[in-house]
Amino acid sequence: MAKVVKLSLVTFSRRTLLARAGTAAAAGAVAPFARAFPRGQSPNEKLVVALIGCGGHGAFNMRQLMRFADVEVAAVCDVDQRRIPGDVKAVTDKYGRAPQVVSDYRRLLDRKDIDAVLIGTPDHWHALQQIHAAQAGKDAFTEKPISHNLVEAMAMDRAVKRHQRVVQVGTWQRSTREFTDAIDYVRSGRLGRVTQVRCWITDGFRAGKQADQTPPAELDYDAWIGPAEMIPYRPNRIHWNWRWFWNYGGGMTTDWGVHMMDIGLLGISAGQDLRMPTRVSATGGNWAIADDDRTAPDTTEAIYTFTDPDVFMTWSVRQSAPGLPGQGTEWVGADGRVVRVWRGGWQVLAPDGKNLEKPEFAPPPDHWRDWVDCVKSRGVPRASLASVAQSTIVCHLANIALLSGETVHWDNAKQDLKGRTGRDTLAYRRPYRKPYVLPERFS
Repeated sequence: MAKVVKLSLVTFSRRTLLARAGTAAAAGAVAPFARAFPRGQSPNEKLVVALIGCGGHGAFNMRQLMRFADVEVAAVCDVDQRRIPGDVKAVTDKYGRAPQVVSDYRRLLDRKDIDAVLIGTPDHWHALQQIHAAQAGKDAFTEKPISHNLVEAMAMDRAVKRHQRVVQVGTWQRSTREFTDAIDYVRSGRLGRVTQVRCWITDGFRAGKQADQTPPAELDYDAWIGPAEMIPYRPNRIHWNWRWFWNYGGGMTTDWGVHMMDIGLLGISAGQDLRMPTRVSATGGNWAIADDDRTAPDTTEAIYTFTDPDVFMTWSVRQSAPGLPGQGTEWVGADGRVVRVWRGGWQVLAPDGKNLEKPEFAPPPDHWRDWVDCVKSRGVPRASLASVAQSTIVCHLANIALLSGETVHWDNAKQDLKGRTGRDTLAYRRPYRKPYVLPERFS
């Protein structure tokens, strides 16, 4: 396997980043891939990408993109050397050339031949990596939810717009037939006036109980923690499991809410600019799973109120969903008919529960192909960061209401909470561990 370039992950200013962008890495430098396509030239030119965050969803997205003849993977990055070999092998087998391997994502941003990055790290790292990529002129395919908290989501949105980057988010349900058909049906007016949206996910995850341990030698635990609060290492708090801990994620409300509520919001919106709620309340906690290290709630019920026209949306995290799929979204019409969609199908139900006839609509494009084409054309992808930032904020609002124990109010014109309620919660803003800093101009 290629030697890992390991550097201190101290953040730096945009000026410093751009000053370094044209400098070859002192260690582990590699010959660049064939020059990436100049903007505006033939769509047959190669799109050169790099992966930040091996294994998991990042590796899945990389393999999806490797299907295309006009995409090439130049480098991979991870702070845990145990997660790197499988992705290096996949790239080497595909292209006959090993990728550059680094542990500091900024080295990828230094390379002029890299057009875009795939961000597949835990949620608490997304904001810095996305903002730095935008500042370095890189487009991105970023995993959902886009941020750890609400302020980060706004910061990322502003950075991407400021630097005119093309960013697709991994909310691939936006490009899956059952979801696009259900959304098109609701938008077509066939359901009539929507009065209620219901979204849910079941959550029976158990992290178990573990004692503090010494991190394995292959893991740079300080770098993995990054801007989050430094807490002792436990194996059940890192890879995959991190999403059930407030220090790194937002539980199922952000992890799955940004899928299922995203679909619900699209159904009651005219396009990618989503309708936003005016107030949100929530209850819940760790009520079902006792004696466990997880900190994010296993039970949540949130109510969102929308106005003009009036409609409300519920979000449920529960242990089971009798008679329903384990995850789903429903739109309820004024006459009692329901459109229900889940991973695997959708249906239109009469008030008595009988299935009604449903039409077919135009199939959506491939989610990953859509991003590649939009990078080349400078178009807007189906899951643009600007749009999914809205869905992500909606998820954070539920967690803010839950953690504050109060109803919170959203001012869509100002893109912020009204008043002080909720601002002191971890779901609104977190203090960054020194020396990490979320760029002030975006916060």
